[in-house]
Amino acid sequence: MRIADTGCVELDRPDGAGHGTLGPAARRLQSLGAGLARPLLSTAEPDLDALQREGRADLLAGEAQLETYRDAAVRHDPVAALAGWCPATEVPRLGGRLADIGGAVVPLRAPRGVDPPTRLYDSGTVRRSLVPLVRTYGTVPYADVDPTVPAGIAYVVMFGMMFGDAGHGVLLLVGALLLRSGRPRRWASLRPLWPFLVGAGATSMSAGVAYGEFFGPTGVLPVLWLNPLDSPMRLLGSAIALGAVLLALAYAAGIVNRWREGGPSRALYAASGIAGATVFLGLAVLAAGVALHAPAFAVSGSLIALAGLALAGTGLFAASGGGASGALQTGVQLFDVLVRIGSNTVSFTRLAAFGLTHAALGAIVWQGTTALAGSGTLAVVGAALLFVLGNALAFALEALVVGVQALRLEFYELFSRVFDTEGRPFRPWHVPTQTEHAHVLTSHSTEVTT
Repeated sequence: MRIADTGCVELDRPDGAGHGTLGPAARRLQSLGAGLARPLLSTAEPDLDALQREGRADLLAGEAQLETYRDAAVRHDPVAALAGWCPATEVPRLGGRLADIGGAVVPLRAPRGVDPPTRLYDSGTVRRSLVPLVRTYGTVPYADVDPTVPAGIAYVVMFGMMFGDAGHGVLLLVGALLLRSGRPRRWASLRPLWPFLVGAGATSMSAGVAYGEFFGPTGVLPVLWLNPLDSPMRLLGSAIALGAVLLALAYAAGIVNRWREGGPSRALYAASGIAGATVFLGLAVLAAGVALHAPAFAVSGSLIALAGLALAGTGLFAASGGGASGALQTGVQLFDVLVRIGSNTVSFTRLAAFGLTHAALGAIVWQGTTALAGSGTLAVVGAALLFVLGNALAFALEALVVGVQALRLEFYELFSRVFDTEGRPFRPWHVPTQTEHAHVLTSHSTEVTT
């Protein structure tokens, strides 16, 4: 009960535990037919018959869980033991909770072939707002580096480049401040995401200032860098350059992760490790040589790419088991490595494409507004209405599309190199005691009344 109340241990259960003969509490809970009930524990050993008569499915559910873990315990004479995972920082607190009842926490060596569960720390306001971005993709393997903050930065930078309008960025900042204040109330569950929205608004404003966009090409801001509609090729080149930088960073993270997962050989031969990064570097040097008409660069890039393919091929051939079928499989996979690098790099052109789309929508709304405003006094009202509704439509449509496209680039182009496998989430066993539950209900009632 102390372990359940502390809620910081994920206990192991042997195969079949909880699926055999039902214990006394589980049988009484089944007889109630109450469906799913939130488990709760009594501070004192309860009378199961009395709980059944009173219809206390919550307390019976808590006792049923205690029975399940009791049956999973390993016993030796007077000692009973349960194995599980606990964050190292929580071990002293857990040991203190068990000491006065004769219990102890004994650290064990990690079992071979079993990865610990992963818990991404969300102890900061900013980090807490970024964790859902990574969790949506999957669970980070325990051995891998935590990509939460870099992934969040990459996302908001890509979002801002595609949603480049200072006025629309201000609206995102206003929305973030409303979320932080808890309004509107029906969106209260999204309140932890307000720092993430602040980042998206700040990058959108920065890109808008660079583009000279403030609710479209209104002339409020000068063009500091380029006008997307006047310099599409320059914007396209910048998007590809940004994509190349992000891919290089993803490969760097992938190398570290492959090393931590399987040592130096794994990092060397993996397509998402040194071998893949070498192919990427070689193709980049080759492309630079072609663009600059520098044969030396082109030849050097080709040799570097071939060296990377040789490393990747060695790893893939060994993993395939060898033989003719293994050689054929390796050839197909190497071709896929080349195609993916090229397609992933080109995929970042969408940063420019959707930036152009956003600018074009703003220009259309502004041109319609100015044309209508010059048609008479009454038309000024219509122009103002067109300006407001047009920007509202552009904001809603582009925010949705750009958000999805940035997520796609994050997952398919970047995370596919950072992660090679998937971990399992840390799910601690937690059943509150009746006293703790009552305190939570009292606090909630007081908050609502206030």
